[in-house]
Amino acid sequence: MLHLTTKNVNEITLSIQNFIKNNTALISIGEHTKIDINELVDALNKANINFIGGIFPMIIWKNNVQDEGIIVHELSNVIDTYTVKNIGNKQFEIPSATFKDNSNYSLITFVDGLTSNISNYLSKLYQEYGMRTNYFGGGAGSLSLQQQPCVFSKEGFIEDAAVTCIVEMKSSIGVEHGWEKLDGPFIVTKAKNNTIEGINWETPFDVYQQVVEEDSGLKFSDAEFFELAMGYPIGVIKQGTDYIIRDPLAIDDNNSLVCVGEVEENTMINIMKGDKNQLINAAKTAAKTVAEQAVNPQFAMVIDCISRILYLKGDFKHELEQVSEAIQKKHPDITTCGALTLGEISSYGNGYIEFYNKTIVVGLFE
Repeated sequence: MLHLTTKNVNEITLSIQNFIKNNTALISIGEHTKIDINELVDALNKANINFIGGIFPMIIWKNNVQDEGIIVHELSNVIDTYTVKNIGNKQFEIPSATFKDNSNYSLITFVDGLTSNISNYLSKLYQEYGMRTNYFGGGAGSLSLQQQPCVFSKEGFIEDAAVTCIVEMKSSIGVEHGWEKLDGPFIVTKAKNNTIEGINWETPFDVYQQVVEEDSGLKFSDAEFFELAMGYPIGVIKQGTDYIIRDPLAIDDNNSLVCVGEVEENTMINIMKGDKNQLINAAKTAAKTVAEQAVNPQFAMVIDCISRILYLKGDFKHELEQVSEAIQKKHPDITTCGALTLGEISSYGNGYIEFYNKTIVVGLFE
């Protein structure tokens, strides 16, 4: 892994070129890094470097998080890299790929975490490639939650898009969240994309407010919505698997709940609650699981939700320490690094690809 703090685009380009040689660069950049991304894209293209990348609220380097700086992973045995545009209006095609029998593949994708129809994009990936590859990635974007260009490739620096790389590489992936049921189940009686418009045929905020205020002893009228809501996510109930966590970001003019990621009509949900120790232990479990599965990993990548650090605050460093410790116990040469994201992407368990919130995804690639 390469960790860069320089703001000189030529130095960055040269460092990446020397690091990856003829391979592909996977680039994660903290959102307050003072560089011109369009200029960087031009420089990487001129140097004939193959790359995909994303801008994230923060990057992870060892046990630290930073909103400035660049992490570069080297991807070898790449079979394809491409950019998918217009995810919001579903006007896109997924390219086909050829997979050899008896070989392991991993697909890594960074998607605009604030666009709509992300789940549709992921299901299209799965329709095209199925279980022939593992899936791994995260939602790019700014902590301001204003949609803007946040993923980049040789095609430029864009929003409402995803950048993707398929590599012939084995991966072990652990996914955990640590949130527990507080109340439910409820039924989502009306929904559109990432907005819950009805819960039990009632106004969503009325139902949510009653549960959260009763448990917390606090009032939404006394706080910013997100300040209180980040401790009480929505747990979408999925048969045969763990909850898919959804992060309520805001309420709209109709008192509907606006989430990161889609919620489908007629799904059953619970309102969840967090305990700091359980969240940290869940992260440790995710790391321990992959550390035991991987035989000879080349690198680790951690995709962790930005709202976990907002909730855990100073205790978040313990989450990263537990992850590092679990990996290095088995694989002492592996450095923990990655990004804090707006949504996490992984295939896990039954192989199907999911878009998560408030979750940690740990990947070891070999």
